[in-house]
Amino acid sequence: MWEPVWASWFSRCLVLVISAHTSASVGDLRPCDKTDYYYQYTECDGTGSRWRVAIPNSPGSCSDLPPPSRGTDCSFSCPAGKFLEMSSQQCTPCVAGSYSLGSGLRFDQWDAIPAGFTSLASFLDAGPNGEDIRACNSSSWTPQGVYLESNRDECTVSLVYAVHLEKQGSVSFTYQYPDNNIVFEFYVQNEQCQEMAQTDDQKWIKFTNNGEWDTHTVSLKSGTNILYWRTTGILVGRKMVKPVLLRNIQIEGVAYTSECFPCRPGWFSPKPGSSSCEPCPSNTYSVKGASSCTSCPEHHYSHEGWAECKVRPPCSEKDYFQIHTACDSEGKTQVLYRWVEPKICVENVTGAVELPATGQREPCPPCNPGYYNSNDSTCLPCPAGTHSDGTNACAECPAGTEPVLGYEYKWWNVLPSNMKTSCFNVGNSKCDDMNGWEVAGDHVRSGAGSSDNDYLILSLHVPGFKVPASLSGMTGSEFGQITFVFETICSADCELYFMMVCASSNTTVVESWEGSQGKQWYSHSMTRNASVTYTWAFQRTNHVRSYVSDMVKLYSISVTNVLDGVASACRACALVPQNSQRAGSSCVPCPAGFYIDRDTNRCQECPPNTHLAGRHTYGQDACVACGPGSISNKEHSRCYSDCSFTHTENNRTLTFDLSPLSDVASLTIGPSFTSKGTKYLHLFNISLCGHEGRRAAICTDNVTDVSSKDDQSDLSQFVNSVDSFICQSTIIPADGRGFRMAISSQSIGLADTFIGATVDAVLNGVNAEPDLFPESSKNVPDINFFYRSTQATASCDQGRSSVITVRCNPEKSERGELSVPSSCPAGTCDGCLFNFLWESSSACPRCTEDDYHQIEGACKGGVQETLYVWNEPKLCTKGVSLPPRSSAPCEAIALWLKVGVGGGAFVAVLLISLTCYFWKKNKRSQCVYKGTQHLVTCIWN
Repeated sequence: MWEPVWASWFSRCLVLVISAHTSASVGDLRPCDKTDYYYQYTECDGTGSRWRVAIPNSPGSCSDLPPPSRGTDCSFSCPAGKFLEMSSQQCTPCVAGSYSLGSGLRFDQWDAIPAGFTSLASFLDAGPNGEDIRACNSSSWTPQGVYLESNRDECTVSLVYAVHLEKQGSVSFTYQYPDNNIVFEFYVQNEQCQEMAQTDDQKWIKFTNNGEWDTHTVSLKSGTNILYWRTTGILVGRKMVKPVLLRNIQIEGVAYTSECFPCRPGWFSPKPGSSSCEPCPSNTYSVKGASSCTSCPEHHYSHEGWAECKVRPPCSEKDYFQIHTACDSEGKTQVLYRWVEPKICVENVTGAVELPATGQREPCPPCNPGYYNSNDSTCLPCPAGTHSDGTNACAECPAGTEPVLGYEYKWWNVLPSNMKTSCFNVGNSKCDDMNGWEVAGDHVRSGAGSSDNDYLILSLHVPGFKVPASLSGMTGSEFGQITFVFETICSADCELYFMMVCASSNTTVVESWEGSQGKQWYSHSMTRNASVTYTWAFQRTNHVRSYVSDMVKLYSISVTNVLDGVASACRACALVPQNSQRAGSSCVPCPAGFYIDRDTNRCQECPPNTHLAGRHTYGQDACVACGPGSISNKEHSRCYSDCSFTHTENNRTLTFDLSPLSDVASLTIGPSFTSKGTKYLHLFNISLCGHEGRRAAICTDNVTDVSSKDDQSDLSQFVNSVDSFICQSTIIPADGRGFRMAISSQSIGLADTFIGATVDAVLNGVNAEPDLFPESSKNVPDINFFYRSTQATASCDQGRSSVITVRCNPEKSERGELSVPSSCPAGTCDGCLFNFLWESSSACPRCTEDDYHQIEGACKGGVQETLYVWNEPKLCTKGVSLPPRSSAPCEAIALWLKVGVGGGAFVAVLLISLTCYFWKKNKRSQCVYKGTQHLVTCIWN
């Protein structure tokens, strides 16, 4: 109870000391006037009181300073647009040309990092040998005029600002956070560097759509608050991330302000009592503290918010662009040329070019499929149940067929009603009213924009997807597909982004391309049935108006199974069975796993071990046989391995039971280090077999929008996780980055389809490349499991493929051990084919009678025992067991005696035979030689 009293006594003593000091120095000095001093408040005491004292500009220059007087309460503050005039201690409006936030601070000028802010790069990662990585010295938040830009690398960089609040207040800031490959968090510490309590949605910042700004607000306590804006890029194996942008940081609850702030050059406030300044319009400028803007001199120009004007250059080819007019009543169109707005060039000077003349009137291109040409040459969508190829009138689909609904845009005379184009630039709002793209007959292309760093945006909205009755037998995960043909023509570092916004989730960059790209197609499948907006965003470069001729061309866009789409053709469908009471020509959906019989147009179930592949169900050929070593699930939507495999070789059949390998296995590879020293790991989740064909391997990103954590629907998981037979995530350990948990990001599916299992090295064009692994020393063939992911990427136009080589190794456990090739430590050598080796005792064949042999024991006591032992080395598991030990009666004569007697008898017979032979040979004989005839005649006696 004495602390408030003591604080009050101390403040009064301070006032007396100041007064005494002033009185002691009077002497012969002249009396002070109002220009010789200024007022300032003392520190607040424990009761919330303070004193106003006069402080001389030059101590000892005058006398008779005003005595101290009691000041306003410490919690007092003026409203926005006013400041506390200290002589009267009254709130006074700011004069024109200045502004005030009252009890707040605002930072919206980013030509340099304002005083009080600090950008700190963290060195939280140790290098592979334990040394500090200093490659982040150049990483920082960078001022860009109207906004502040975060680092684009994988360094951890914090923007720090300390502020003392006299009362409870808040901090709010406007930001852009479009890329989930960067972690962005905001947190507050007190003066003891202890983090203030915050909820997840206060700490982790919500993602924004590309080009959109959002505002984040956090309450602050009175006292010292240290504010941190921290970013960490996740750049492993990816291109440079999109940075976080900050602007308009505003802090409420600070002490009073005794002055107003002048408007910065290029801005003005026309009225007294302003709480903010406005940018000067184009072709005007202003100096600091201006209450109005001045028009630029003749032949000069400026953009919005400029502090000076520049000389207009002569017009060149970079200052205009061409467009195609809409079809007129005669079905004609022509090319027009227009100046890029805002026009900054001058035409009537030496070296300037003129706007080209209007082109000749030409016939309009035909309507897009699903549309028809009306009487006024306008293309209108065909009515429901009809179709058109774009050149003929709409016609009803024949009986037994249904329209193929979707969007197919390949002629670009006007932009379809469900497509929009815009221009966006974070530092140039004049781009907002311009068309980002222009139609050009057989293609639509990016426009001129106002500068080369504009984002030229084209969007297509799809209300949802509906699988038609003719495809109802398919139960795969694809609801629709978008395919587009494009090319980029660039002389600088241009970039094209293809993005999507599904329902209310965040913008996701599906794919991007840099530099010039030849004419090519790209396709993406929709695995959720929800409304979606596809967006193409093109940026030439970060320079300003130097590459206006760089562009992207979109030739065609096709989307299948669109809800309320138009039809370019009809597709056969299944009819109601004849024995049904509803028999007729109306289409009915087939059950899962059924195809449409060509002869009867009735639903028929696919044969066993076939699946509905492709995108049609008409005819039995729609049921495609499963690959070797695989079976189909009940719905005939997918082929998979049931963990059993047989192989016949050299008249011997090997049977394998791989069920111990059915549970999802994980393989972590690393650590590896980026050029900046960030430690990361590759995590693979693998589902080899079983699970009734379900893709049980799931990889999840935890760099998510936690502010939408209450939404537990499938849509909330749409972007953040993938399910596959094999999936991969990049892991940044928590111990290296200062995070409270490991960061998992860049999750991709590597194996959406099981092709088959075989001992062959090649299947359906996928090569197992057995030379990547050491040759097996066992006399059991390796089993290769082949997978494919059909989703194309910029580097893998045919999608990714994966091979898991399962090898018998009795020295391993039943679960075995996974590994990747030593020559490709990331599991892939080219980013498109992934190889794994799974060694396990479970990969050995089931034991049969050929895997053991018998050993007969000696005859002891008239009994002989027979043992059975496994062949060595034992290369089998489970299967048959060894037969039990058996015994049989035998004779008592020893074996050696039997052999001796038999051998003696044989020798005796042999001696008798030899005696007879030599006896006959030694008998006398008479031989007569008969002269020239050379004949000898022998006569035995």
